[in-house]
Amino acid sequence: MSYSRSEAVDRLRSVVEAVETEPMPVPVREVWAFGDVVLGMDPIDRLGVYVTKDLLFDDAPERGADFEAELGVSGVGKTVSAAWADAYPEHVRANASGHAAPERCLAAHLFGDEPVHLEVCNAGFEHNVTQRLKGARAREDYTQLLDPRAACLWVDTDGGGETSETAFEKLEAGEFVFPTLSASLAMLGLEEPVAERAAEELRRYRDGAEGVEVRGDVV
Repeated sequence: MSYSRSEAVDRLRSVVEAVETEPMPVPVREVWAFGDVVLGMDPIDRLGVYVTKDLLFDDAPERGADFEAELGVSGVGKTVSAAWADAYPEHVRANASGHAAPERCLAAHLFGDEPVHLEVCNAGFEHNVTQRLKGARAREDYTQLLDPRAACLWVDTDGGGETSETAFEKLEAGEFVFPTLSASLAMLGLEEPVAERAAEELRRYRDGAEGVEVRGDVV
């Protein structure tokens, strides 16, 4: 499956609309697009979406046993919303230990089986870009970098949300202008030869990835 540019932009609009109007497993504060969709590609094999969320603690912990008996997943009402799970039990997802995983729940709710690289973190996109870069430098493994070339599509404001129509217009027209990946990484502080190597490693990793890829971070 792939998206035309117009299909990809429409799909991102529907994601923003869902975040703004539907119950979510955790509170969402920002929605960003990154990767091929902001780089002017057409068609687009996978959407790249970054969601900034709030941590949820003890939403309705007294209901956890009921959800565990019904769905076989622990932690509902603690790490994901009980009200959301009531409305969307088919989207409740767990991690390998059987505990409700906010990032997987968001992926199931917003994308289902569609090809997406979804990043979910309690920190904003720009902050997490730098944190992931620090970790990659320490490990000398650049496959898990966040591509810093991105566009903010929606931000939670007090009592509501604000959609960036300018960002959507640029996505539709393919008008975002970004430096190369290596140049972007160099602007973040990587020495030029290292930035070139990091960009190549990330490109190879990204070229080999397909389908649904979901990552949850706590920074």
